[in-house]
Amino acid sequence: MLPDLPPLPALTRAEAELVDRYLEVVDLVGRINPARGELTYGGLRAAQALVSSATALRDALTLMHRRGESEVHAPTLARALRVLDGERRTRRVTVPPPSQS
Repeated sequence: MLPDLPPLPALTRAEAELVDRYLEVVDLVGRINPARGELTYGGLRAAQALVSSATALRDALTLMHRRGESEVHAPTLARALRVLDGERRTRRVTVPPPSQS
């Protein structure tokens, strides 16, 4: 049985692209994080992929700006990030507490 997740909030196509690309970058930075990594090759591959992912993130923001979406609706986007497991995914970017080292 699937867990009962809250629905994804209504987003513009550009906002959805922003959220997707942001989480893609976060996942890659989490794989590069030297405090959590194990192998240099995995970090190297993630760093190589980060270039194109960061470009896609920039492009999503550029598209929003060109369309006149000048404000980021943070509460709505935060809800979307939570539904997409953003809290867990962003934890990999941080330095773990000393007890986990």
